[in-house]
Amino acid sequence: MHNVAESLARLGDLARSATVARVSTAFADAGFELALVGGPVRDALLDRPVHDLDFTTNARPDSILAVVSPIADAVWDIGRQFGTIGARFGDDTVEITTYRTDSYDGATRKPDVEFGDTLEGDLLRRDFTVNALALRVPEVKLVDPSGGVEHLIGRTITTPSSPEISFGDDPLRMMRAARFASQLGFDVDADTEHAMAEMADRIDIVSAERVRDELSKLLITDGPRAGLELLVSTGLAGRVIPEIPALKLELDEHHHHKDVYQHSLTVLDQAIGYDKERHPGEAPDLVLRLAALLHDIGKPATRKLEPGGLVSFYHHDVVGAKLAKKRLTELRFDKSTIDSVARLIELHLRFFGYTEGAWTDSAVRRYVRDAGGELERLHMLTRADVTTRNRRKADRLAFAYDDLEARIRELKEKEELDAVRPDLDGEQVMRILELRPGREVGEAMRYLLELRLDEGPLGEEEATRRLLSWWEQR
Repeated sequence: MHNVAESLARLGDLARSATVARVSTAFADAGFELALVGGPVRDALLDRPVHDLDFTTNARPDSILAVVSPIADAVWDIGRQFGTIGARFGDDTVEITTYRTDSYDGATRKPDVEFGDTLEGDLLRRDFTVNALALRVPEVKLVDPSGGVEHLIGRTITTPSSPEISFGDDPLRMMRAARFASQLGFDVDADTEHAMAEMADRIDIVSAERVRDELSKLLITDGPRAGLELLVSTGLAGRVIPEIPALKLELDEHHHHKDVYQHSLTVLDQAIGYDKERHPGEAPDLVLRLAALLHDIGKPATRKLEPGGLVSFYHHDVVGAKLAKKRLTELRFDKSTIDSVARLIELHLRFFGYTEGAWTDSAVRRYVRDAGGELERLHMLTRADVTTRNRRKADRLAFAYDDLEARIRELKEKEELDAVRPDLDGEQVMRILELRPGREVGEAMRYLLELRLDEGPLGEEEATRRLLSWWEQR
């Protein structure tokens, strides 16, 4: 917010945009107040893209439905009990919520929804001052009861009421503070950060699903590092994803090794960079970001001090994959995400054997087969895992991975690597070996798959000859 006049002009443009003008005119004609609130107002002032449009009004839910239904392309009332009606106008999604004065019971984290009568009262219950902004429409009047504009200019995150009261009402707001710090590039003010540290244990009463959603929103921001560091420094990470602060391995004067915590954050930064470079314009890849953040969480459990001042972490890939699966399951992530993240962590060291000697075509095929649908993510994670400051070593690893990707492309063109399967199918195996369905057919198919991976496509005639030879010798 460098130029206040320009920022206010953007609010005028937002108020006059087609959907906002249409909705605000309808509410004014019906005799109700209406205001854009929170994110769209904040983002317009900051000259950031405005996505979903959130409104608040003195109209009750039934009245909102009556005003919106005749003019919207679609309407839904799934949030009706909380006073929220959703609607779609062309490409725009809007939510319209009755003024509220929520109170929390302090135990279940579910608000007792009470409808309010004033816009100012509704704003003062919100999480942060930069989100407690409203733009009355159609008259285009900014409402800011808690100094949110001043905090936008100062790039500061703080709460409308005291942070102790705000976080006591809903402890998830502590994680939201970290998310907004990353999303907006703002600093959390000292009193707010102090309250986060003092009240970190209150996050324990928030459901795993809400914590998961907030952690995911943080991770898909453009630069999640600042928010993650805030979660760690305040002790919140220790309550919701303790494997991250555990990466701060103690160094002693004889056994030196890289700071695994800072290394993991750097890998996350670099993975985001590779994803943007290789897939410009696509949505952030949460699976890749989770894998980058968690790829070394097996190290604390496998750390061993070796003679001569060395430190080893044997099998931290396998251990880390199991720990990641356990943590993400507890956070209620879906099975597909959990399996993909665990697979990437399990495979993230595989490439480093490539630099020790040229892989055979068989080894390349197995790398592709084992990665399966995660191959592209594995490419990015493996490249991101190189954080050495030794330029020569970094270049050597980058060139080696360039070479591996080139070989994968060549083999794919020649052999349809994406669908590596035996040269014979189950029906053919049963006919050739005169078998009925059962364990022996499975063994024969596994033999043929290993043959395919080792030697590439053999063709039906040669595969049949090799199968019969194997069958006679087994």
